[in-house]
Amino acid sequence: MSPIANIKLPTAKQTKRLNRQVAALPFIFVKKDLLICLITSRETNRWIIPKGWPKTNVANHQMAEIEAQQEAGLHGPISKSYLGTYIYKKKLHTFASVMCKVEVYPLHVTEQDITWPEKDQREIAWFTQEQAAQQVDEEELSQLLLMIKKGKKQTLTLKG
Repeated sequence: MSPIANIKLPTAKQTKRLNRQVAALPFIFVKKDLLICLITSRETNRWIIPKGWPKTNVANHQMAEIEAQQEAGLHGPISKSYLGTYIYKKKLHTFASVMCKVEVYPLHVTEQDITWPEKDQREIAWFTQEQAAQQVDEEELSQLLLMIKKGKKQTLTLKG
């Protein structure tokens, strides 16, 4: 049985109301160990992956790459195909939130800047796959992280 089989998916009516976001899944391989980079959100200090809103005239994978650069100073080749999606509730302010469906694009990190636009607003850390899955609050993101076959580079191939 698939590890995501127990996740309750939204109904078709709920899906129409979801806002779209794009995210980078920054990763590196150290020997055979897969490490995933997580950052903290600015408002709630939760561990997340770099993400943001899609923009007209910018491909989704490129926007995810831009978010990784702005939020964590990370660079490297990014897949043009997303690895998977997850749904979460984004807090807009004290009394408002929206449901978002996030497309996750693998980013093979080859370089990190010394400074970047949001460096003073976020923490950044590298975790093993299992640690990263435990750190994030979103169950669907956790399941997506666990679906990656540990030590199997082909799972994270950068297609296209």
